[in-house]
Amino acid sequence: MALTDVWFLLIAVLWTGYFVLEGFDFGVGILLPVVGRTENDRRVAINTIGPVWDGNEVWLLVAGGATFAAFPEWYASLFSGFYLALLLVLVALILRGVAFEFRGKIDSDRWRARWDVAIVAGSAVPALLWGVAFANIVAGVPLDADHEYTGTLLTLLTPYALLGGLATLLLFTLHGALFLALKTTGDVRRRAADLALPLGAATVLAGGAFLGWTLLAQGVPWTAVPALVTALALVGAVLLSRRGLEGRAFALTATAIVGVTVTLFGSLYPDVLPISTDPAFSLTTTNAASGEYTLGVMTWVAVLFTPIVLAYQSWTFWVFRRRIGPGDIPAPTGLRPRRTAPPAAADPAAQRPSTPALP
Repeated sequence: MALTDVWFLLIAVLWTGYFVLEGFDFGVGILLPVVGRTENDRRVAINTIGPVWDGNEVWLLVAGGATFAAFPEWYASLFSGFYLALLLVLVALILRGVAFEFRGKIDSDRWRARWDVAIVAGSAVPALLWGVAFANIVAGVPLDADHEYTGTLLTLLTPYALLGGLATLLLFTLHGALFLALKTTGDVRRRAADLALPLGAATVLAGGAFLGWTLLAQGVPWTAVPALVTALALVGAVLLSRRGLEGRAFALTATAIVGVTVTLFGSLYPDVLPISTDPAFSLTTTNAASGEYTLGVMTWVAVLFTPIVLAYQSWTFWVFRRRIGPGDIPAPTGLRPRRTAPPAAADPAAQRPSTPALP
């Protein structure tokens, strides 16, 4: 296997890891106002991902860095065509991270409600746009001979791409609901578990339509296998969640995300970015790749550091494996009080010092 193929596979693995791990973060954020009817419940939901959400985003950074180093032409053309969409994703991720840190800084319901809106939006926008982006990557985008994007933002909003965005939005939301059911107790767990059936049904419909469209349009026969695994995993996840087996159900939604990613990257190969205007200009694993020396150095770096990263992240999930309930949330301390109206000025005459009594 050529190093170009190895790095295409590794980039697919990195995106798979990002979607599996960040997927439940997105789902928890989207469902925050649904499962959190009280402030304590919302803090329970946020604390399930509090120790891991920023670590999960590292997978995105590594995937982007690996694409830049291994396939610089692919990276440049992606940012040329998807600049505005990727900017929206970046802003949403920044806004969500700030919201996690700032929502508890002031003791005010209005303050927290505003940051909760930011958490929901900062989770839903990337969950939708990643599906739109990868659907366009698989279907192809209009580029010229210099691999410069010739369309607009509306060019990317095709029915196929929007269906892909809806599929990932629902899949990540279901993934987050099962994660909450697995990691919480009390009302939050019950509400999250109750969402599994309607979310699962909607995900099966949207995801099945998207994968079916992908199989018909791309014509790669072997990708029917991961697509079928995805459908079976989604059905199994819903059935297991109804029996209270949240751990197994969560594992199956993770399997479904793996299946979707394998289907998309399998439909893409050997291209990395098909060109809809003229297939002769398409970027492939060969003409978009870096030199052999660069790929060789990157391979050794990956061999040395990947096990360390995996071990550290696995240890983090093991340490924070216990369920969280309302009784585990401490009372807030050290918060800045909300502003109140300043006290009315006292009568100046009343503030004059009194005449001291004579001895």
